[in-house]
Amino acid sequence: MKLVFASNNQGKIREVTKILAECFAEDDITVLSLRDIGFFDDIVEDGTTFEENALIKARTVAKLGYLCIADDSGLEVDALDGAPGIYSARYSGGHGNDADNNRLLLENMKDVPPEKRTARFTCAIACVFPEGDAFTVRASCEGTLLYKEEGSGGFGYDPLFYVEEYGKTLASVTPEEKNAISHRGKALRAFAAEYKRRTEKN
Repeated sequence: MKLVFASNNQGKIREVTKILAECFAEDDITVLSLRDIGFFDDIVEDGTTFEENALIKARTVAKLGYLCIADDSGLEVDALDGAPGIYSARYSGGHGNDADNNRLLLENMKDVPPEKRTARFTCAIACVFPEGDAFTVRASCEGTLLYKEEGSGGFGYDPLFYVEEYGKTLASVTPEEKNAISHRGKALRAFAAEYKRRTEKN
């Protein structure tokens, strides 16, 4: 089985490859990045939901003849009315600047008491087949935001996101522990189950 994951984020590619290899253990699975297929165009994500943005990316690549999955994910903070949400990667202005995004989040949360620092990572995954059929799945991981970063693993907001199950941040757990409870891990397993359901019918 070969599919394209519509990203060049190597952290995501590693997570996706590992989780899908477990989900499709009986198959040889190859996960390609956009770079792997020679796709270097900018994809404008102008949707208003995680699902819409994931579908935009997946449909763009599937039109080239690939089975494609794409995710759109972000941090939803209750005290900030769900922000940064779909703007998580560019919260501070630029795209994917983790340090600046975390600094801005800490600044905006500095006066919020511990009991009101609840948040969740949410991930929507879109799967689009070369012929155009598509579906989406969604999953979340609940946690709270710390007042300072802890841990050196992960990426994005992981150093600020404390999960009760492990008593530490997502940046402080092993990749295996993170994949077991993360929003992306849950969404990828939901994708795998739905993909199998749909393709085994045919």
